[in-house]
Amino acid sequence: MSTLFTPLSLRDITLRNRLWVSPMCQYSAVDGVPQEWHHTHLAQFASGGAGLVIAEATAVSPEGRISPEDTGLWTDEQRDAWTPIVAAIRARGAVAGVQLAHAGRKASTWSPFSGHRGSVPVGEGGWPTVAPSAIAFDGYAVPAAFDLAGIDRVVADFAAAARRAVSAGFEVLEIHAAHGYLLHQFLSPLSNQRDDEYGGSLENRARLLLRVIDAVADAAPAVPLLVRFSATDWADGGWNADETAAVAVWAAERGADFFDISSGGLVAHQRITTGPGYQVELAAHIRRVAGVAVSAVGMIDDPQLAERVVADGQADAVMAGREWLRDPHYGLRAAAELGADIDYWPKQYVRARL
Repeated sequence: MSTLFTPLSLRDITLRNRLWVSPMCQYSAVDGVPQEWHHTHLAQFASGGAGLVIAEATAVSPEGRISPEDTGLWTDEQRDAWTPIVAAIRARGAVAGVQLAHAGRKASTWSPFSGHRGSVPVGEGGWPTVAPSAIAFDGYAVPAAFDLAGIDRVVADFAAAARRAVSAGFEVLEIHAAHGYLLHQFLSPLSNQRDDEYGGSLENRARLLLRVIDAVADAAPAVPLLVRFSATDWADGGWNADETAAVAVWAAERGADFFDISSGGLVAHQRITTGPGYQVELAAHIRRVAGVAVSAVGMIDDPQLAERVVADGQADAVMAGREWLRDPHYGLRAAAELGADIDYWPKQYVRARL
């Protein structure tokens, strides 16, 4: 019996297995509107056996995009473009989720396809960026520090995007508080040097995230809510796993159901040693200390490794990214390798099952 291929319930939603697709930016939207590429890209993972498919970091406002080519949910046109994509995922048996995001000081950057690095100049389609403090990410433009009215707008933008996401049919929402983007910037003392109620103590640095959780939970009260954390900055004096666990407890008290544990992305001088499953212990730590449900991610490309992570109780689910890109039928392949008896092989592909 494969633990990886047992169902998992989040509120009233049952996911058919615990092998999920991480949100992965495609840098292929037009004015925040997802395109046919997104439809094919995301639907194929559902056909390939994923339990949950989370759409890429989707900006809650124009200035929240990582690049000018990022998807958004700040207009009804964007919502309407997401609707058939979500329907295609659901029709293939997977649960459709979306990651709601604001890039903060890492916004307005060139896409990796452009051949450029750093911030897009305002005259070339970029925009001024904002952050908790006027501290630039290495090689990027210096952001303006948020005033209190700007912080309030961010909270309202997350709530409005959540309502549009639910209207589009998304069944799971994830708040992006990882990888050096805005909410992570507020959490880490390396990027947050404010001296008001949003800076200094852990409670203050977590205040914006908790307000966003409140707002999203109020906007979509019936929808399971995930939070993605970078559990450590991998840098001296930065955000760490014990702080992550403490804030996860507070987030769970506010209505967050599940925590997607990654790491890094805040500063260029981070020092990470990677390898298969290199972030699993971070997920296990948060699960153990905070007593919350978590997923693990990070080079979990081998079905046997994914099975051990869940079966050993290190995490409740496994997220994968690059392996789904290499093989959009990773779920079907993993089930076959693990001997899991699943009933959702597409009939068109059954000849490949044995």
